[in-house]
Amino acid sequence: MNFNNLFLKSFRVLLLPFAVIYGWIVSIRNTLYAKQYLKSVQFNVPMICVGNLSLGGTGKSPMVEYLLSILSDDYKVATLSRGYKRKTQGYALANATTSALEIGDEPMQFHIKYPNVSVSVGERRIEAIPQLIQDVPNLELIILDDAFQHREIKADYNILLTEYDNLYCDDFFIPTGDLRDERKSANRANIIIITKCPAQLTELEREEIIEKLNPEPTQHLFFTSIAYDTPYHIYNPTDQWILTMRDEVLLVCGIANPLPLKNYLHENTHTYYQLSYSDHHIFSIEDLNEIKEKFNQINSKSKLILTTEKDAVRLVKYTEELHDIPLYVLPIKPHFLFGEQAKFDELVIKNVAQFYKNNNGN
Repeated sequence: MNFNNLFLKSFRVLLLPFAVIYGWIVSIRNTLYAKQYLKSVQFNVPMICVGNLSLGGTGKSPMVEYLLSILSDDYKVATLSRGYKRKTQGYALANATTSALEIGDEPMQFHIKYPNVSVSVGERRIEAIPQLIQDVPNLELIILDDAFQHREIKADYNILLTEYDNLYCDDFFIPTGDLRDERKSANRANIIIITKCPAQLTELEREEIIEKLNPEPTQHLFFTSIAYDTPYHIYNPTDQWILTMRDEVLLVCGIANPLPLKNYLHENTHTYYQLSYSDHHIFSIEDLNEIKEKFNQINSKSKLILTTEKDAVRLVKYTEELHDIPLYVLPIKPHFLFGEQAKFDELVIKNVAQFYKNNNGN
């Protein structure tokens, strides 16, 4: 494993000239927007953008869900995502018959968990937003999922995520690093959240990170860790399984970074086995046979299959194949450290209210 990581890092360093060219192109583009040679469009519906500067998972989906949890009861809310790895193209609005193949696994997750929210997808956000506003009468708020780099749109509030183990200030442009935008683009964010922090992050570590990121005086920084909730059965959410040190778990997942999940199982179960798939993997019948075979090999009276919510939306269609095995879903949510959850909620809620106050909304 170490050799492979070392080889990969060495190979990426060799691609430095391409990274420099990419960074140069990104810098020119941002300058054109800053000088207003390229224009950003603002709409008459408030928009909160959740994004990052890098490739890979920084926890955008759990943050979008958290925003839905604090806003969707008071406002008519829609989400707009790219719909990564879906089998369709263009704009689409989820309905009662929509599947993950049509809109992507993460939007499908929003659709299932928040049925009162209008969930949409579209690669070209600038084209999808007018269609979404037309399709959802009296829409009051749009949450843009992974749109920080889409400069054609001017969001009313930007929430930028950066991972504790891969801060944007320590990164470089792709393909040598993971950055897809300039570090200084972080200055456009209203809120910066350092995600996937250790749950016991100290005040000293917090101050060191703040010093490294050097935010603008008007920016707010928050720190979150991953909080895991009680697993629930994929076909019956009221059937829950409280993990104990007696349990043996078969972990089935296709996510970008399963390390926090594996650490959680290491600390909260007797042992676990893993079947790993690529991020956003579309499960096949062959995969299900492999899962069942691996599960049957576990010799324990207390055993279960555990998967993520993102994977569950791609597995749930196999009702017949999975009905006789204990397949449970492990939900996650961001946990705000240093007692700052209420402060975050207040900032976001006030921003939406301020938009309508400024525009004489009701």
